[in-house]
Amino acid sequence: MSIAAKFEIEYLQYLDPEGKLVVKEKDLPAFAKDLDHMVELYKLMVSTRVFDTKSIALQRTGKLGTYASCLGHEAAHVGIGSAMKDEDVYAPSYREYGAQLYRGVQPREVYTYWGGDERGNDYQKEPARHDFAWSVPIATQCLHAAGSALAFKIRDEKRVAVCTVGDGGSSKADFYGAINIAGAQKLPLVAVIVNNQWAISVPRSIQTGAETLAQKAIAAGLPTIQVDGNDIIAVRKAMEDALERARNGEGASVIEAVTYRLGDHTTADDARRYRENDEVEEARAKEPVKRLRAYLESKKVWDQAKEDVWQAECDEWMDNEVNAYLENKAQPVTAMFDYTFAELPEDLARQRAEAISLESKEH
Repeated sequence: MSIAAKFEIEYLQYLDPEGKLVVKEKDLPAFAKDLDHMVELYKLMVSTRVFDTKSIALQRTGKLGTYASCLGHEAAHVGIGSAMKDEDVYAPSYREYGAQLYRGVQPREVYTYWGGDERGNDYQKEPARHDFAWSVPIATQCLHAAGSALAFKIRDEKRVAVCTVGDGGSSKADFYGAINIAGAQKLPLVAVIVNNQWAISVPRSIQTGAETLAQKAIAAGLPTIQVDGNDIIAVRKAMEDALERARNGEGASVIEAVTYRLGDHTTADDARRYRENDEVEEARAKEPVKRLRAYLESKKVWDQAKEDVWQAECDEWMDNEVNAYLENKAQPVTAMFDYTFAELPEDLARQRAEAISLESKEH
């Protein structure tokens, strides 16, 4: 019996959990040899974590709605965002704040959105302004990215669409449909599976029989790689390679970034009900911020004094962003009716009038 096809999945890592190189220094990608740039990436990872901690505190004190934490994902997300060019388009799910902050999304906009106000999706700064809104329905953003990639190809634009999806989302038809059309049409798309091991309470072990999530790309005819998602150098390098291929007309790619969700799925979840503490602590020992800090300290470009200064700057930044969010004026009650139909149907027109009447009685 002959073999119809066979494949293998490469794994990429530069920094081990202790922050030590697993390759020779000369084999590092160009960006990683620039220690000043690596410090800037580290600072964004730290500020993302400060932002995340503040976000949970806001939710716990009743100043924010349900919030999805990104604790433990900092290397994966900053690695994705920092590799993209301004003209590219990003279609996130709902926890990739590190990538979005890099591209200009402001914490006040994140808070506006999670506070129940869709104006938070109206990003004010470029390049985030031409990125997609947060997508809570699982994996639908992959189709939005594939559609954008098709438009870039038709227009002959050297732009790439990037989408991120979780391990659970990679089992959805939306993900498969996106990578299938990308493979068939040779679209400039990079799909990143951020494998944090848990789809809410469903562990990776029972989500799919695939040995890796990266290999799902094989069925679509796409190049793929699995990377250490806690190693920002590995994530950034894989992203740069995939983006360059797409920009040069060589088609789409899939990257699996293996990391771990250190926090709850959202603030409405209690992961202690389905995860053993030993598992979480084992993952915490491999977390990305500590790893990169150890590497930078070994290179004598970071120390505790610099950490303290940066933490203070992050705290001040977050205080300003929180205040800006809390000063937002609520939209009028009519806003829920006014932006869906060109001509409001009769039944909604009656509801609108009733809402105005009820609001006037309250005041």
